[in-house]
Amino acid sequence: MKKVLTILLMAVAIHYSSFIVAQEIPFSAEQQLENLTDATEEETEDDTYLQDLEQFRKNPINLNTADADELKQLRVLTDLQIVNLVIYRNLLGRFIHIYELQAVPVWDVFTIRKIIPFVIVATPVALSTDIKKRFSEGDHSLLLRLTQVLEKARGFDKSTSGTKYLGSPQRLFMRYRYNYKNLLQFGVVGDKDAGEQFFKGKQNKGFDFYSFHLFARKIGAIQALAIGDFTVNMGQGLIQWQGLAFKKSVDVMGVKRQSAILRPYNSAGEFYFHRGAGITIQKNKIQATMFASIRKLSANFVADTVNNEDFISSFLTSGYNRTASEVADKNNLTQTAAGGNITYKSNRWHIGVNGIYYNFSLPVQKRDEPYNLYAISGSNWYNVSIDYSYTYKNLHFFGEAAADKNLNKAFINGALISVDPRVDISFVQRTINKAYQAVNGNAFTENTFPTNETGFYAGIIIRPAAAWRFDAYADLYQFPWLKFLVDAPSSGKDFLAQLTYTPYRGVEIYTRFRTETKQTNQPDNTTTTNFLVKIPRQSWRTQVSYKLHPSITLRNRTELLWYDNRGANKETGFLSYVDFLYKPMLAPYSGVLRLQYFETEGYNSRIYAYENDVLYGYSIPAFFDKGFRYYLTLNYDLTKKLSFWLRLAQTIYQNRTSVGSGLDEIKGNRRTEIKLQSRWIF
Repeated sequence: MKKVLTILLMAVAIHYSSFIVAQEIPFSAEQQLENLTDATEEETEDDTYLQDLEQFRKNPINLNTADADELKQLRVLTDLQIVNLVIYRNLLGRFIHIYELQAVPVWDVFTIRKIIPFVIVATPVALSTDIKKRFSEGDHSLLLRLTQVLEKARGFDKSTSGTKYLGSPQRLFMRYRYNYKNLLQFGVVGDKDAGEQFFKGKQNKGFDFYSFHLFARKIGAIQALAIGDFTVNMGQGLIQWQGLAFKKSVDVMGVKRQSAILRPYNSAGEFYFHRGAGITIQKNKIQATMFASIRKLSANFVADTVNNEDFISSFLTSGYNRTASEVADKNNLTQTAAGGNITYKSNRWHIGVNGIYYNFSLPVQKRDEPYNLYAISGSNWYNVSIDYSYTYKNLHFFGEAAADKNLNKAFINGALISVDPRVDISFVQRTINKAYQAVNGNAFTENTFPTNETGFYAGIIIRPAAAWRFDAYADLYQFPWLKFLVDAPSSGKDFLAQLTYTPYRGVEIYTRFRTETKQTNQPDNTTTTNFLVKIPRQSWRTQVSYKLHPSITLRNRTELLWYDNRGANKETGFLSYVDFLYKPMLAPYSGVLRLQYFETEGYNSRIYAYENDVLYGYSIPAFFDKGFRYYLTLNYDLTKKLSFWLRLAQTIYQNRTSVGSGLDEIKGNRRTEIKLQSRWIF
């Protein structure tokens, strides 16, 4: 009886502090994607995360049976929380109600609010029963998407001479998928980018890119079986991480890479995945993974007539095959990869050994530039590593130590600590040799890839009262060797602080300040030798979300940005928008409208803003110069099985006679994009 009363009190507390808006992902994930796009200056085409969230909404994870790998897929829980949940469940038995989660050590109301749409508490189902249903009781779905910029870009103007796009301006995307809960899925993806041909020329088989996958989980000792396209994620990303991975953001406890080693791949991106087969087998506390892959890649091909040898100077990751030169580089390199992992797992700790080997049909030889002195070269490459984690009460330690083909070393170590029910802190230290390289590395680093970096990161979360939350981090880093546009060893520092206030259900306010200083070559330098200057960049953002009605939510964001505020490269930026989100309860329709104004003094003061999109889609444009933007996204469910989406977005610039550059240049001052999507479940 006492346990039941405790759960009821917890339910009341969570109910009055909850804040749910009709959106694809949590606010914290929106900020993570914005920061990732800002750091890489490009949007990822991997929508696996959005697919997972939609799948978990439909088939929630059962907290009474879920293992650590399943819980990691939510990308909301830390390993410290996952380990404590498993220990709590082992000690006290199955959960009675979802609100009992607040009794789990190091769990808090904010975390429980975020996972409620994706989890349930239910009686375990026998696995043998599920196996019989896998191929008969799943859902088939067919998704079709068309995207087009309505204005004609220079690459589509056949009335002028010069290089032109070979295909039509429409982007087409198709995905068929069969899915049974989280145990079996298979499907086919087809993607044609704007400017690529469709059933013509080199693309006479239809789409420019096709992808197939079959992925099964939990077949006896087999934990995962992948055939076709899949991603491989090992350790902390020092040697291999192909899935979506966040870096620094307001989620200061999300500093650890978390994923099952094998994951299915069925997105539009054409580079970061393997094509072949992989398997994960578990016997008691030992888990082993093996995989092999052979696939074609696009690369810049160079024929050296002086030395009578051919090589590639770089990999082409965009997937664009729109012009004759891009088509000539398509699939001109064969990549063979193989690797594996052996892990020993206990309730509180694990240790794993990882290895991966790559072979290329042509040798890699980067441009002869000083910053490329230690770049990957030759016809093969390999990396090995050891990764670990250990949890003791409210402490969780993790890390990875790696070496590459030339025995250059890389280390990353971190800790998650629950100091108090109201205070959590995180640390990450990395020491990565200036010559260390990995083909598909993606660790928690300042650099895009784990190389040439040492640094120390510290983050803290303070929850002084039920309605308040304070998040902050500090990151200090150095680059021992040269980088692109940085002609000497350099350093930098990054600080962020955010205060969030949720006074009652339906209202959330946060204000955030971030300042980062990096060294780079002086822009527009006219002297004989380049020299480094420190470029500070500060931003201040405030966002308010207010649920005006059960069906209506209003949201406003205002952001200011200062680039090199007191230096020779001074720029400022401003952005403000208002969102109107409409989703009536139990109605078959919903919509989102945004009105936005932005004004910056150049590209360096650009501001990124996450935009709601069609199902499984999102957009994070970079806004610079001066103008207005609006977009409207509408959804209508004709039946429970058939849904439609329409999105119209337009940017109107002031004092400009053209938009974009190169073959994407549009005459005039506006750019309009329309997107149509349908999904049929059968």
